[in-house]
Amino acid sequence: MRNEAVIFDMDGVLIDSEPLHISAAIALLKKFHVDTSEGYHNKYVGCSDPVKWQKIKDEFDIKSSLREILDMSVSTKLELLRQTDCNPIEGIPELLKSLYDRSIPVAVASSSPGRFIEEVIDKIKIEKYIRTWVSGENIEKSKPEPDIFLKTAELLQVNPRGCVVIEDSKNGVIAAKKAGMRCIGFKNMNSGSQDLSKADLVVDKIQDIDLCRLLSMEY
Repeated sequence: MRNEAVIFDMDGVLIDSEPLHISAAIALLKKFHVDTSEGYHNKYVGCSDPVKWQKIKDEFDIKSSLREILDMSVSTKLELLRQTDCNPIEGIPELLKSLYDRSIPVAVASSSPGRFIEEVIDKIKIEKYIRTWVSGENIEKSKPEPDIFLKTAELLQVNPRGCVVIEDSKNGVIAAKKAGMRCIGFKNMNSGSQDLSKADLVVDKIQDIDLCRLLSMEY
């Protein structure tokens, strides 16, 4: 089957935002008198905010409601994003344009909150290339379950087996494979130590992705 659509994770693939997410989480937890390190948060790369914060809330016995924590989290992230000069990861604009020029549908499937996804897409000026996006808020089960990718394929009206996913996290790769999709693992050093071994192909740079091979995925 020829691949009909490409689905991008956002954090660590379209934009190098994992450090921002971690900084926001560390800052937020300090408000609850909880000190954590960057290394502590690496295990949550690719995990949706509701799942991540429920686990952290339980672990540290934080009394605030999950809804309150989630609202504080997205506000902190948006504040940091607006203070930061953000650019797409090198090679992303060219890849998106090549797919757009060939009328290949492109979507974003990210565990981040919808407000954050919208702001990033606007900030790095890629909205014309994105057919649709799905947030971890829109699905019941977070990566590594396949729900977010299956929902994205449904919105694109494409067979899941006709989709290629580009991911930087272990959870994301597993989710893509569970969805029956091909997956390219992108080794982003700022995403922590991620096991991408289940991906069909692993690249060190976005520029290493050959468009013809991407669409055929005959690896």
